[in-house]
Amino acid sequence: MPVKLVMTWDIAPEREQEYFEFVIGEFVSGVQHLGFEPVEAWATLYGDYPQIQVGMLAPDLPNAQRILRSDGWEQLQEKLFTFVKNFSCKVVPARKGFQF
Repeated sequence: MPVKLVMTWDIAPEREQEYFEFVIGEFVSGVQHLGFEPVEAWATLYGDYPQIQVGMLAPDLPNAQRILRSDGWEQLQEKLFTFVKNFSCKVVPARKGFQF
């Protein structure tokens, strides 16, 4: 059964330009190389919610867990942490539409 990695965060205001360069130039291709399929990205424009939400699919829970334990994931995540705050993530059964 496919699963979805749901991640949320806020962009550090002083790092916005570098954040976008990293996400476009490195993060997306990096997670694809590891085996996740990016399927959605949402931005909150109003309200007290995380600024960014990203969803990525994995074929099943064992594959998602393998990716999340990999050195490649750790390196991407650590670099992401230099640009964001209030990070959270969870793995949930995948379904169509918005999942929070």
